Amino acid sequence: MTMNNIENRKRRVVITGLGAVTPIGNDVEHFWAGVKSGQVGIGAITQFDPSAYKVKLAAEVKGFDGKERLDPKAAKRMELFSQYAVAAAKEAFEDAGLDMSKEDPYRIGVIVGSGIGSLQTVEKEYTAIIEKGPSRVNPLMVPRMITNMAAGNISIQLGCKGKCTNVVTACATGTNCIGDGLRAVQYGDADVILAGGAESCVCPTGLAGFMALTALSDAEDPYRASIPFDKDRKGFVMGEGSGIIVLEELEHARRRGAHIYAEAVGYGSTGDAYHITSPSEDGAGAAKAMTLAMEEAHIWPEQVDYINAHGTGTPYNDLFETRAVKAAFGKAAYSVTMNSTKSMIGHLLGAAGGVELIVTVKAMQEGFVHQTMGSREADPECDLQYAIGAPVLRKINYAMSNSLGFGGHNASLLIKNYTD
Repeated sequence: MTMNNIENRKRRVVITGLGAVTPIGNDVEHFWAGVKSGQVGIGAITQFDPSAYKVKLAAEVKGFDGKERLDPKAAKRMELFSQYAVAAAKEAFEDAGLDMSKEDPYRIGVIVGSGIGSLQTVEKEYTAIIEKGPSRVNPLMVPRMITNMAAGNISIQLGCKGKCTNVVTACATGTNCIGDGLRAVQYGDADVILAGGAESCVCPTGLAGFMALTALSDAEDPYRASIPFDKDRKGFVMGEGSGIIVLEELEHARRRGAHIYAEAVGYGSTGDAYHITSPSEDGAGAAKAMTLAMEEAHIWPEQVDYINAHGTGTPYNDLFETRAVKAAFGKAAYSVTMNSTKSMIGHLLGAAGGVELIVTVKAMQEGFVHQTMGSREADPECDLQYAIGAPVLRKINYAMSNSLGFGGHNASLLIKNYTD
């Protein structure tokens, strides 16, 4: 089959629903209000006693009660990452105005991942084995723990019987899930896909593991802990939550009169083949992912107005991502507006890509690029436009969201302002 024939087979895909659970709001309305007001959701860890740990801060979800958002009996059988995922998916489904009684359930799928799943279950049940023996392990240990249960629980709760998978690519998980969802709708595997990520591993094992990697910021000031691209950045702040979007074939959305937020027009995914934790130093892999997304959309770098950067606040990530943007965009890198949502909500790991694409969609809708909060003075080698010091107001026609993951995973999504 020729490239032209493949292109002719592709269906247009739009975003018709958004759902979020985050450290600054447990639905999209409150989350976006927090973003616009410059709220920072980082604070002292409350989910366990961190007194023995050098790192004392995290970006925890606050005031979330799964029994209020979900069926109480079902919520009892889910760990937090699954509860967050189902709550966000229900919001996105309702926001899209979908009515399963009017749909073929086999044409509605779910592609939602988690980078880690439930470390809390592992901690609890391993303790039970050591203290009481293997016979005392909870029979639901495995289905509460494994990463695919976010997607599985969403499918069960909403009645989605179509394609149901999860991608696990560390911190690129949410973005790769949305990219796979885009492909599934483009090429007819489904008419609707709920896609994104969920994560909740603010726990002793999670904190200790990332501390051992020297990846976490040990700052004591919540407003100077997650400071992407800043010359004084020291690492990321662990966050938690979920971001889910509804991807829908354009004609399907039109027929039912759905509200369309944006059109998904490009996706690029590459591997660095370089190092298990560090991105490639020249940013070549991430640059190629961005270039692939722009090539699919048939646009030039000069047409991209905004990039929601991966922007973790680690010394290597921010420098190498800056190099990647320069490699992909050339001179246009200096005119595109960038920011990092992680400055407000920390790093949601596998959920980051879903939540950050929601921010990208809302930024496009309102022409509002939030400030990279906490960052004051950019590293001299990070010399692009990172919205440091104030939000940026500008018209956004094309916008990109980037995610990079341990293992060398790079993923970029490109959306455009929807027009007929």
